[in-house]
Amino acid sequence: MSPSQVLGAVILARNGDRTECYQHPVTQKSGSTASTPLGEVEAFQLGQHLRKLYLNSESSSYIRGIHSDLVDLHEVAVRVKVGGEGAAVFDSAIALLQGLYPPNPNNKITLANETTVTAPLNGYQYIPVETVEPTNDRSLEPWTDCPAFEKHVAKVHSSEKFKEVAKQAQPFFNALKDFAFGHELTLENMYNIYDFVSSQLIHNKTYAHRLPPTFIEQARGFADFRENAIYSDTSMGGIGNIASRTALSSILKALQRIAFNGDPLQLMVIETTYQPFISFFHQADVVKSHPELQAMPDFGSAIAIELRRAPPPDARDFLRFKFRNGTNEEFRTIHVFKHREDIPLTEFIYRLENSVINSNREWAQVCSTSSVDAAREVLGLPESATTGNALADVTIGVSLALMVLLFTFFVGKVVRRKRAVRLAGPEESLSAIPSETGMQKAAVRY
Repeated sequence: MSPSQVLGAVILARNGDRTECYQHPVTQKSGSTASTPLGEVEAFQLGQHLRKLYLNSESSSYIRGIHSDLVDLHEVAVRVKVGGEGAAVFDSAIALLQGLYPPNPNNKITLANETTVTAPLNGYQYIPVETVEPTNDRSLEPWTDCPAFEKHVAKVHSSEKFKEVAKQAQPFFNALKDFAFGHELTLENMYNIYDFVSSQLIHNKTYAHRLPPTFIEQARGFADFRENAIYSDTSMGGIGNIASRTALSSILKALQRIAFNGDPLQLMVIETTYQPFISFFHQADVVKSHPELQAMPDFGSAIAIELRRAPPPDARDFLRFKFRNGTNEEFRTIHVFKHREDIPLTEFIYRLENSVINSNREWAQVCSTSSVDAAREVLGLPESATTGNALADVTIGVSLALMVLLFTFFVGKVVRRKRAVRLAGPEESLSAIPSETGMQKAAVRY
């Protein structure tokens, strides 16, 4: 393609290094954790890299017209996941912003009495962030408290492929026993096993000196297999892709705002955990050309989505996707939906619009199971069965349907209480980018 101008970008960033964090193998709910100085440095370095890429006028990816020295709060928006791993994600977001817009002595004000006051830390730039809490906004943590997703997890765990890999992993589990320190050694619990081994290897000198060669690689391989199976789906709109289906609501909304000439937004940062990366690579068919991305991204990873406007006569808006795995490599271009170059914005939206989850209400509908499915589960009925006789199948089918309807009528309230997804927050769009006032309130609160 001919050279194009970068109008803006959306950054999906993973948090930096943190302490060990337990994650329930079925509900996927995370325990408490905290960021480490290493993690804060990783996020800070990512911010510096983004600054060099998008705020440097000498860069080929420079965002046209953006204020690069003193931040213009109308041009930058930040959303931060504060559900599972919330403390570490929030700290990473702040560190990233410190690298993106470092202190500037020109961040000052002259008062009425002609006194000049410079912001603390030689001009530190305070950029408000919107904290996204799963109790009222499911866009950045849609997989918890979701019965349909838990059913998907159980289906993955009971699949023949999963059982086959679990059998292959058994010799490794036997060898790892003395280094697992009481962790349950099963493939279902593989994320927690890897997280423990990796955390100890980084932070515990004695453990690092004792761990045999290849153990961390084997643990990572089995963990990648499990997480890739959990957070993906064969269908673009499948429940396994729910992590990216909700995150894309914010992403598409931001891209549309950037494309609109009357909107000042030019850069949006979404700080989150690893799950939407895996789902996005599947949902957008990236894994077909990059199978190595069927894995958890490293700490400090990022996807950069650049909105580029082609020169006349084809003055359309295109998207270029770049991925940086961890802090030890450069951004590399990846292609979505089998394209070999940039994809038109309109085509990208068209391909995804029917699979994106745009509101809490839509999320609740996707996560809930139907009353018929719930009744079948309670009654212990199979999803499909046959007697081998067509007439008998019809008779039994009608009888079972009547039983299910009667069961649903009499105990529907009980079933709904068990299966319904409850929302503590409003039903408005998940993708709404906050006003400046709203972001300031969130920043003050945290």
